[in-house]
Amino acid sequence: MLLIKPVLALNPSKSDWIFAIKTFIAGILALYISFSLDLAYPMWSICTVFIIANPYAGMSASKSFFRILGTMLGASVSIIVTPLLIHTPWLFTLFLALWVSVCLYISLLDRTPRSYIFMLAGYTAVIISFTIVNFSDTSTVFEIALSRFLEISVGVVCSAIVTMAFFPMNLGPAVETQIGKVLKDTQRVFDKILEESQSDTNYSETLQAITRDIASLHSMAIHLSYERSRIKGMTKPLQEMLHQLSMAVANLVAMAERIKQLDQMDVNYRYQLKITHDHIVDFLKNQTIQDAQDINALPDRFDRDFHNVSDFASTEQQIVLASLKMDMRHFIQNFHAIELMWQRIQKGDYSLPEILIPKNIRYPNLHRDYSTAVRGAISAFLVVMISTGVWILTGWKSGYMMAEMAAVTACILTALDNPVPGLKLFLRGNIYASIVVFLYAFGIFPNVTEFWQLALCLAPVLIFVLLLYPNPMLTPLAVPMMIGITMGMGFHNRYHLEVTSWFDGSMAMIFGPAISIWIMRTVRAMSPDMMAQRILSAHYKAVRKALYLPYGMRFRMHLRAMLDRIGVLNSKIVQSETLKQNINLAIIECSAVVDLARIQELMLKLKKDDHLLLSLEEFTLQLDDYLRAKELRQDAEAFHHKIMQHIERLSQESEHVQDLNVSQRLQISLNNIQNSLCHAEYKAV
Repeated sequence: MLLIKPVLALNPSKSDWIFAIKTFIAGILALYISFSLDLAYPMWSICTVFIIANPYAGMSASKSFFRILGTMLGASVSIIVTPLLIHTPWLFTLFLALWVSVCLYISLLDRTPRSYIFMLAGYTAVIISFTIVNFSDTSTVFEIALSRFLEISVGVVCSAIVTMAFFPMNLGPAVETQIGKVLKDTQRVFDKILEESQSDTNYSETLQAITRDIASLHSMAIHLSYERSRIKGMTKPLQEMLHQLSMAVANLVAMAERIKQLDQMDVNYRYQLKITHDHIVDFLKNQTIQDAQDINALPDRFDRDFHNVSDFASTEQQIVLASLKMDMRHFIQNFHAIELMWQRIQKGDYSLPEILIPKNIRYPNLHRDYSTAVRGAISAFLVVMISTGVWILTGWKSGYMMAEMAAVTACILTALDNPVPGLKLFLRGNIYASIVVFLYAFGIFPNVTEFWQLALCLAPVLIFVLLLYPNPMLTPLAVPMMIGITMGMGFHNRYHLEVTSWFDGSMAMIFGPAISIWIMRTVRAMSPDMMAQRILSAHYKAVRKALYLPYGMRFRMHLRAMLDRIGVLNSKIVQSETLKQNINLAIIECSAVVDLARIQELMLKLKKDDHLLLSLEEFTLQLDDYLRAKELRQDAEAFHHKIMQHIERLSQESEHVQDLNVSQRLQISLNNIQNSLCHAEYKAV
């Protein structure tokens, strides 16, 4: 795929032109200052501007900050280690390979933009250390490290000044718009679930989209501390609100499952439910939430409305209807909490309702993919060892550039399910960049004698490439092209470029990514189906853990992590129909996890010698076996059959419990577990 059609179809908007022109100005300004200060490698200044470039000021500023921290960390490691190991090349290579792999492992476990710090620290140490190996006769490691830090700092400062001073585009309004959309989608799904006719179940796709948006907004919120929008610095409150929104989504799923059950029994209750729904909608529109005490407010007619619904329902529907009532009550309370948080965020109020989030609790509690982090770390280790080994064994003068590019490309795309296609685009971008560098170096630069002439002749190509940045399809090609162009031109005050050095540098820029592609395809690459299956296994393991967690803050943290995992899972584009079904069922299973905690609570209320307690303990073990089988991708049908039989016995036993409240709550939880966790209407897979 040559991407010719997307390039020809490119129609930059006004904001795209503003972004491209002001980023070019920032890059040229950084290059001019580096020339004026006579820094060793001015190319790093202009390259930094283009690496951190982003249409949104907050994203650009946060990446700038994280880049400086990562550079400081990587440079410090180089300064300490290089003098000790520079004369033992294989031991030095081993250390750097381990350093890159450890940094990348930590980076992959942090799903926020802060991960850039450790990723950059890893390959910065490689770049500085290998550069000093090649230029040890003219520079010291401290000089190289300091020079790189200054060059990157110049690029960061120039980018920040131009981005903030000229037509800044803040991320805050985009986040507000996205949150507004998610809230409207949530309300629309609530209305759709309670419609009089539920033959259309497309709301499930909307719910999946909401979980994806929530996962995306979690990361976007990090950037709000680095801009001047109305919701500047509201990262933690916003993430808390998103967690609460995940809980509301789980309520919606539970409500949908209960209504599906009710409709299979009888639909006579529907008319009265429509009246209840109308009352709730009016209440949500008109109720003013001013403080945390208002969160638990319910419509005045709530109990009476459900009493009326019960009058129209059959006997077998009563337990399911009681469960629906509980889910609707929780949805209203969660919606109030979201509304209160959002009001405070928009007013610049950092405070959170302590009734929901105690001050000593730290969030977010996001899903971490340890297996992917390990595979990525192993891949980076092998890439650094092999590329550096080739350099050592061949003695190739430009081999250090190959090893540096291999280390960089082993890190930058590893978070993807399969980094290989992206790395191939990176390689293609470097090839295109080499052609551009050749034309400039030997056709245009010999006639350039003034800086303004240099800026003028660079403008057409650099602005054109920058116009590709905002296009998601072209960004993976545009960024490596820009890096290849600015690095390949090797800007210096005393400029000199030979055909041999250009050819060597171009080959190094190609061979480095090629080594990464080879290793990544062998060790790291996984299809979306493989990734989804692994996340599903983690999901079943998390459900197993929930079997033994009593309801409380620890349980809520665990459930929030599960819901975040569902958001990640829904972002996977899988091909297997079985996987698609299991992904759809995963969010339904999350909606029933709270019933496991409710059973734990009920068990605490029973006497130790109570037969029902022993039966519930056996039931918990059966659920554990069932979920472990699903986690390990084993046949779970036999366990599923035993659980269904046990639920039937427990339901009969619960009818004889003297405490009617305990009896009803147990029957509600058993019903929800049977239908939402064990999928009574589905065959266990």
